[in-house]
Amino acid sequence: MASSDTQLIQQFLDSLWLEKGLSQNTLDSYGLDLKAYASWMEVKGRAIDKVRREDILGYLSFRMGKGLKARSTARSLSCLRGFYRYLLRENIIDEDPTLKVDNPKLGRPLPDSLSEADIEKLLAAPDLSTVVGLRDRTMLEVLYASGLRVSELVNLKVNEMNLRQGVLRVMGKGSKERLVPMGEEAISWINRYMLEARDDLLKRDLNKDVVFPSNRGSTMTRQAFWYRVKAHAQTANIQKKLSPHTLRHAFATHLLNHGADLRVVQLLLGHSDLSTTQIYTHIAQHRMKELHQTHHPRG
Repeated sequence: MASSDTQLIQQFLDSLWLEKGLSQNTLDSYGLDLKAYASWMEVKGRAIDKVRREDILGYLSFRMGKGLKARSTARSLSCLRGFYRYLLRENIIDEDPTLKVDNPKLGRPLPDSLSEADIEKLLAAPDLSTVVGLRDRTMLEVLYASGLRVSELVNLKVNEMNLRQGVLRVMGKGSKERLVPMGEEAISWINRYMLEARDDLLKRDLNKDVVFPSNRGSTMTRQAFWYRVKAHAQTANIQKKLSPHTLRHAFATHLLNHGADLRVVQLLLGHSDLSTTQIYTHIAQHRMKELHQTHHPRG
């Protein structure tokens, strides 16, 4: 790598340290990216302060051709943008060659989901001999039956449930109200919980309208319920990475696996944009491929 390139890279890294106070690890990462870039340009006969847009595109294509992930290439491009903005600001170059270079398409990461067997183990984990265990089992059943967000579940009010019709009236994001149906299993657990556990959890304040109060009788926080989910997952020996929306993801994925219409799932989840729901079709397709490879004689 030419000494002039090395000098420009070091000047840029020094400016990042002085102006932004970046950590040494981040600076080292930027330095490695820029040195790899400069070495590639040197092979092509280009000094890094003399490159054009076409040279940048060629370098990015080279990275992708080596099998590097789009996210890694996007990070490298972000580093190059910062580098050339610095050179432009210091009047070392007259034009930024990254200006009209588009970011590589990253795609959306697939949410983690549990298999139906994992869900059964998770639902069976709470200790039903305690009021807290019965509450937790009911909350898990309702989440899996309805696909509610955790925030929607912990804030659910008694007057928002119609157990006779088997529906919940939910106020979702953007103050959008939707009706969400539940199955007989979830309704059965709610009835049992309301008879056997809720009053004990409410302590003396029986007029509170929250369906699932905390141990202290107040509205439960999302964080508190998430802690409970993780504890039950540990009891069930579920090794997969979980998120607060784990049961919501499972709800959508399992519906699609069993043939549900995508637009129906969109309505149930309360998504305003169908593209948000479409990510679950990729999970369902991935699961079908796994099943085919595992069970088909020529998989």
